[in-house]
Formats: sequence, structure tokens, C-alpha cells
Amino acid sequence: MRIKSSSCFLFSVLNFATLLLSTPAVTNHDHLEEQRRDRIIKLPGQPPNVSFSQFSGYITVDPVEGRALFYWLNEAPKIVKPRSKPLVLWLNGGPGCSSVAYGASEEVGPFRVRPDGETLHLNPYAWNKVANLLFLDSPAGVGFSYSNTSSDVYTVGDGRTAKDAYTFLINWLERFPRYKHRPFYIAGESYAGHYIPELSRIIARRNKGVKNPVINFIGFLLGNPLLDDYHDNTGTHEFWWNHGLISDSTYEDLKKFCPNNSFLFPRNECYGALERAYSEFGDINPYSIYSPPCNVIRTLRHNLKHSLPWKFRGNDECLVMYTKRYMNRPEVQKALHANITRVPHPWVTCSSIVRSNWIDSPKSMLPIVKELIAAGIRIWVFSGDADAILPLTATRYSINALQLETNTSWYAWYDDHQQVGGWSQVYKGLTYVTVRGAGHEVPLTRPRLALLLFRQFLKNEPMPAL
Repeated sequence: MRIKSSSCFLFSVLNFATLLLSTPAVTNHDHLEEQRRDRIIKLPGQPPNVSFSQFSGYITVDPVEGRALFYWLNEAPKIVKPRSKPLVLWLNGGPGCSSVAYGASEEVGPFRVRPDGETLHLNPYAWNKVANLLFLDSPAGVGFSYSNTSSDVYTVGDGRTAKDAYTFLINWLERFPRYKHRPFYIAGESYAGHYIPELSRIIARRNKGVKNPVINFIGFLLGNPLLDDYHDNTGTHEFWWNHGLISDSTYEDLKKFCPNNSFLFPRNECYGALERAYSEFGDINPYSIYSPPCNVIRTLRHNLKHSLPWKFRGNDECLVMYTKRYMNRPEVQKALHANITRVPHPWVTCSSIVRSNWIDSPKSMLPIVKELIAAGIRIWVFSGDADAILPLTATRYSINALQLETNTSWYAWYDDHQQVGGWSQVYKGLTYVTVRGAGHEVPLTRPRLALLLFRQFLKNEPMPAL
């Protein structure tokens, strides 16, 4: 290997220093102007009693390829002093589903779209009551996020998604420097069981040895997550059989053909066994097995040959339909600063193109979880116990595979009405919580309990016993 001479090296350093000196520094005025541009003055149909600030817009994560990610920030209400509250990044999964569609609009965000698709009302259990919420549509091609390189949506996977999310955070903090060094958390659900550990690992490794990191990462909160293909397959099919959703013969086929198959993209005999299982489910909502299905989706189910459950949602999908009408209104997109520099295109809740072309999905997140536990990252995992998509049995098998020491054994926890809210176990390095009666989207089906869980996570206090 050739080594540059000292004179060439010195010349390069001087040139680099000259370049730095000649590059205009980003001033506080620039930050304020970018924030002013992204501030949401008022959303169409917004209720009058909104007491918090909102911002939304784009952050470029790859200027060469033209990838830009869309964000929506809901700060805490002024009465609770948002500058004293942490920043929480929310990520939905899919892969290919919009955090604006699900997390913001039907789970933890401050607004709900009414059935008319034109007006909003406030969510009494919004998580921005105790934190500043940052929703991110990720990766590019999802929601309002985009790429000017069309092939990007056909070559996306876990690795690039995590790197782009990290670049987004770094660039976003330059636009909002008041959040630098602020306590920072990540929360999400489902396929975010991949997104969040992978992003967390990048942050933790970059922060190692840094005394006062710009991203002051404390921990993450995962709901009904995809963590490990083998354990998720085993635990999911066991849940179906134990809850009487499938026959003995179908269960035997699932145990025979599916344990080592891809949970996300099942193939061959496993795919056939899964189709038989879903046909035996009948007309239920697998995302929340005791909740009624959406009538519109029920009609679609009978008109299509295949019925894999991620194609059909329950009553939550009716809510998403209201959101879809709202987000496709030009005046709404203008207020959100979305699609402003591009040819308008229909906004969809989940991108089937992104999902079907996913090229990078590791079989297990458990090695990353172990690394993050060793690094001292706070980790909480929770399950809605009525979810048949990624049920609590699947998550418990994955957690047991970590072989962690137990600090507090399994116990019932109680809400503020002294009713059992679920069950919990505290391990050395991880806290696991179930939420009684909740489905795949816990904040949708049990919003009051979900807010209590979120408060306890931020305080890092166990769920309350009787």
C-alpha cells in the first residue's frame, strides 16, 4: 500500500482546513427559518383547543439518490413545559407501513380523524401529554417519504433503513438543536422489532465513549414485536391452537413446515399451511381476536382468493380509511408541507411495493438485543394479549431465549382503578409487560392502559402492583 509523503499529507490537511473556513457556518437564524417553514399553523378541521406546537416536513438522508424522509413532530402541551420533556421517536412496521397512518393517527398521536374524513378530534390518551412525539415515515417510499431514484423502493431492507433513520436523526437535530442532548427514546411495534434494535445499535455504537452525546439515547419500548423467526413462528402457531383458532391437523402441519421458515415471507408447504390456518380463523380480526372486524374489509376478504392476515385488518382499518381520505386532501398535504416539490400521488397507509421487494431481513434480533442490554440501554417489551399476529407466546419464547436473570417474577399489575391491567416480569436488563384485552396495536385497543405503560417506561418504574 502506498503512503502519501508528509508534504502531500500536509497539503491535503491545509486544503481541507481552507475548505472548512470557506464554508459558511449554519447560523441560529438558519435553524429558525427552517423551523418556521416546517411549523404547522393549523390543520384543516383541527379542533379549536389545541395547546401544543406542530412541525412537519422533509429531511434529506441521501442527496445523491434523492431520498428524503417525512416527519411529523407533536410537541408536549405548553402547560407541561415541552422543553422539560423527552423526545420520543415513533416507528411503525410492516415493513412498508406509515407511522403517520398508524402511530400518529390511530394510536399515540394527539388527533383522530372523524368518519367524515374532513375533521379531527383530540385523543384524550395521546402520548404527547408526557413527551414530545416525533413520527417518521420510513423507509423512503412509505407514506409521504420518497426517493428520486425509482430503484430505491425495489432494493430496500433493514440495513439501509436503519442507516437512513440515523442520518435523519442527525440532520433533524441540526434543524431542531433544542433537542440535542435531550433524553431520547424510541418506541414502536410489529416490524419495528427490527427497525428499533437496528437503529438503537447504530446510536449506541456511535455514542460509545462520548460524554455528552448529541443523541442522548436512553432506551426503547417495543410492542408486539417481530424479534426472532423461529420463536415467533413457534409461539404464534401455539397461540392459534391454544385459542381454538385452528384445527389439530393444521397445527401439526405448521409445526412441521414453518418453524425455520421466514416469518415475513413464508414459502412452499409453510405458505399452504398458513392459508389453511387463516381460512379456519373465520371472519375475525386477527389483530385483535375479540374485536369486531371492519365490515368493508370483510367484503374484500370474500372477493379475494388469498387471505394472509396482514392484508386484512379489523376495525382499526376502518379508522385508517378515514385517515386515508383526510391525508389525500390537497389542503391537508399543503398544511403538512407534504408533496410540495413533487407530482402529487395518492397517499397510502402501507406500500405493497416496499414490502414485497424487501431484500434484507435478518432471522433474529436477539444478538442485537443482547448487545444493547450489555451497553446499558433501557429495554421494555410489551404485548397485547389478544393479538394473533405476533402474540405474547411468541415474544415470551424470544425473551426466554435471552436467558436473562429475573429480578421480579411474574405478577399482575393494576391500573389506577385498581383493576388488573395485565402481567409483568422484570429481568436484569429488560422489562416485559402484557396488556389485558389489547390487540396488536395496544394504544388503539387499550389507550388508557397504554398511556400508563408509557409513563412507567419513561420513569423506568415497574408496572404498579396492587
